[in-house]
Amino acid sequence: MDLFQCARQCIEAPQPDQKLALTRAGARAWRDGTLSLDVAAGPVPISTPGRPQQPELVRPAKLARRKLSNPAGRAAFLHALAHIEFNAINLAWDAVYRFRGMPQAFYSDWIGVAEEEAQHFGMLRQRLRDVGHDYGDFPAHDGLWEMAVKTAHDVLVRMALVPRVLEARGLDVTPAMIQRLQQAGDTETAGLLKVILRDEIGHVAHGSRWFRFVCRQRGLEPVVTFQRLLGEYLPGSIRSPLNTEARKQAGFGEDEMELLQRMAQEKA
Repeated sequence: MDLFQCARQCIEAPQPDQKLALTRAGARAWRDGTLSLDVAAGPVPISTPGRPQQPELVRPAKLARRKLSNPAGRAAFLHALAHIEFNAINLAWDAVYRFRGMPQAFYSDWIGVAEEEAQHFGMLRQRLRDVGHDYGDFPAHDGLWEMAVKTAHDVLVRMALVPRVLEARGLDVTPAMIQRLQQAGDTETAGLLKVILRDEIGHVAHGSRWFRFVCRQRGLEPVVTFQRLLGEYLPGSIRSPLNTEARKQAGFGEDEMELLQRMAQEKA
């Protein structure tokens, strides 16, 4: 099997256990050198990834607010995080499958991301089971995959907007979530979020690396290009707070942070 066939199988696997098993096997096969990198054929569009019948997908506005101060709210919160990580597996494999002709290191980076997102989903799902629920028990939204479809035409746009905007938002808000969980006495879930935050800094850093790589290829100035793409695709998406330390670890430069701070102030 070549790498792109493997990636498509992982994306299209409908059941969580199947997707996780295929992801682990695919990552292991890539490291072992048993997957070929055949770029002769272009990708066949994937409009909808494999997913179980539940959770029900609704518009974000229809989702109830999740209060971390009570067990029911924390369960719904855990489910929302698990859903994000389930979708993140698909997005990482989609970056592998979608964008042909990139350096081998690009594929290694995003296969590694897929494997870590699978680990995150597995941890969160087990924690969800520990509190009497399972993945699919609560409604969810499809915003992450919708952005994957919107950015499927261009690796530059994908790298700019999915890891460096949507996933980077997690770097901003997770520390406060950890604090609130600790205050509510849920140190176990807080510990999981610390692991996820550490790993997500690396995922966003991959986005920064490859965004700048493509900018260099095309002779584009990265900060100007990033600002243009934000305005075109996600106006008003930059909000306070911004986790400056984590974002810098994830590859955001001083000039980019100044831009984001201005945009967040304008939004406020």
